[in-house]
Amino acid sequence: MGKPVLVVTTRFVDEVEARIAREYEARRNIPEIPFTRDELLKASEGADALLITPLESLDSEFFKRAPASIRVIATYSVGLDHIDLLAAANRNIAIAYTPGINTDATADIAMLLLLGASRRAYEAQEQVRTGAWKASSPALLGWQLTGKVLGIFGMGRVGQAVAQRARGFGMKIHYSNPTRLATALERDAIFHASASDLLRTSEFLSLHAPETEQTHHFINSKTIDLLPHGAIVINAARGGLVVDEDLITALKSGRVAAAGLDVFEGEPKVHPGYVALKNTFLLPHIGSATVETRSAMGMLALDNIDAVLSGRAAPSLVPRQPLVA
Repeated sequence: MGKPVLVVTTRFVDEVEARIAREYEARRNIPEIPFTRDELLKASEGADALLITPLESLDSEFFKRAPASIRVIATYSVGLDHIDLLAAANRNIAIAYTPGINTDATADIAMLLLLGASRRAYEAQEQVRTGAWKASSPALLGWQLTGKVLGIFGMGRVGQAVAQRARGFGMKIHYSNPTRLATALERDAIFHASASDLLRTSEFLSLHAPETEQTHHFINSKTIDLLPHGAIVINAARGGLVVDEDLITALKSGRVAAAGLDVFEGEPKVHPGYVALKNTFLLPHIGSATVETRSAMGMLALDNIDAVLSGRAAPSLVPRQPLVA
């Protein structure tokens, strides 16, 4: 029998690419430009599986037209908001994802955002790189982490890893989550059943919640007004948690002192208002971008595909959604 046919929508680290070449007949988008929906459907004809990224939006229309040969789709991500899970279930297509693997890498980036925003790293880099730094230049005074309250909105794996790192900087941890953590996981963190109460005490606020109907645009003019004056906002979760115009207005006025952002609504497009500000520390969604993490994510995605195609239990399939008649 020939190799299974796998539609692949991006390039991976060498270890993952070697496994794809060894175990699959790969179909790719050439040149390396994201597939349109029609192109992806055409490439999927007769294929056994798809390995995609969040750049590919698989909506209900995609699944209506998806070839019957597709048995499993693995997304190279933890987030699933780019896939219509109900439509996939109605077509009996298994969906796999890569939970847990990016925890440490993303938590590291959240700390980089905390430090970059609080110590005015963009402005400092700009002074050095442009030659504007002079002996007479005034010091760029930032804000220290030690002794400050870090509010964590969403205390899942990444939120807990951020809390662990922030404790090393002497920060006081407060959090809000749909459910309170067990004592062993909570440690010295203070739980707020109300997100509003968390905001009122958060000198630093770090977002680590998934984007849902309840959390979409959580940071807006009303919630910003609950923060202490001069708070610093960090987002390494999802861009859709923030109303850009409202945060930009607060950054311009000083209501929010600074922001560190690795994710943006509508990315890779970034609201130009952020780019024009000096009190923003901006990164291009690199939370999971380490060799170790990206290799492990790719291998887990392929493990899931292998398992489904061979009839074995897969390590991280999304639970099947209830079917719609």
